[in-house]
Amino acid sequence: MKQTPEQYVAKATLRHVRIAPRKARLMLNMIKGKQVEPALQILQFSPKKSAQLTIKLLKSAIANAREVAGADVDKLWVTGGCVDMGRRLKRIMPRAQGRAMGIEKDSSHITIYLGERK
Repeated sequence: MKQTPEQYVAKATLRHVRIAPRKARLMLNMIKGKQVEPALQILQFSPKKSAQLTIKLLKSAIANAREVAGADVDKLWVTGGCVDMGRRLKRIMPRAQGRAMGIEKDSSHITIYLGERK
């Protein structure tokens, strides 16, 4: 879901993260539409790798909102975000009888949008 600049107060983007977009979307979908503090708590107690990346990104978005927009942190909500496909790393794995098989390792671009509710 792409958003226009009027719909969010601050955003943060993390690019070229070595995690598949499908796995990163799980965490982002869990915190969409939630207030910032409960979203951080949800991510903090999740055992997934994408949760730690999303915590880092959410804290960055909060800092952006505080510095650039002068927003009140208590009124911030996660209004949206997107996980896009990044560059694929192509690797080769040796197989039987001298053959080789291709392996593609995915990466992601993660974006979080924060908005203010009165």
